[in-house]
Amino acid sequence: MQNKNKKNLFEITQTVYSFERIDIPHWISYWYQIKIILTLSPFLKKLLVVGKGDGIVANILKEYTSEVKTLDIDYKLKPDYVASVEKMPLADNNFDIVLCTEVLEHLPFEKFEKSLSELKRVAKKCVILSLPHFGPSIKFSFKIPLIREKKIALKIPISITHTISKKIAKEEIHYWEIGEKNYSLKNVKKIIKKYFKIKKEFLPFENLSHHFFILEK
Repeated sequence: MQNKNKKNLFEITQTVYSFERIDIPHWISYWYQIKIILTLSPFLKKLLVVGKGDGIVANILKEYTSEVKTLDIDYKLKPDYVASVEKMPLADNNFDIVLCTEVLEHLPFEKFEKSLSELKRVAKKCVILSLPHFGPSIKFSFKIPLIREKKIALKIPISITHTISKKIAKEEIHYWEIGEKNYSLKNVKKIIKKYFKIKKEFLPFENLSHHFFILEK
C-alpha cells in the first residue's frame, strides 16, 4: 500500500470504527463471526483475530475462549501484535483458529497468496475468512403459518472495476472485491484451494456483501 493510502487509512480509523458507523449489516457479520467460532469452540483454546477493528468481536469471544489475541497494522487500535498479515511475528501453528474478516481486500491482490500462506502457517486447525463480495443481489423471504420461513438469495454477476480513488473517497480503501472484473469467485476460490480445504462457504442472507469461508489446513 502506498504511503498516501496508508495515511488516509490511519486518518479515518476513528471515524470508521466509531459506534455510529456500525450499521445493521456489520452487526450481522459480527454475529456470524461469533457463531462460527462458538460452533468450533470444542477445538478452540487459542484464537487470533487478524484485523482488530473496533474490537467488539474479540472482546465478546474472550468470554468463551481461554486466550484471544489481536493483530493489526494500525497501532492506534492497540492490538496485541502490531504487524501486517503478510508477515506475522508468530510461531507456526501458534493458534488453534485464526479469524480474518474483511481484511485482505485492503492489500493489493498480488499479496493475497502471501497473506493466505501466512494465515495457514500460524493456524493450527482452521481459518475463518470473509471477503467483500461486490455486485447487486436479489433475495426473497416468505413465511407461511406452521411452516418454517423460506429464504432465497443470489448475487447478480456484473463485470466492472472500482477504482481505488473512488473507494478512498468513500473511506473504504478496497483494492479489490470478489465479483469485480478480474476477481471472480471462481478465481478467488482457486487461489484459496492452494492453501486450504474449503469446508464451508456462504453469504449471510442479511448481509450479502460479506462472503464467509471456513477453511481447514
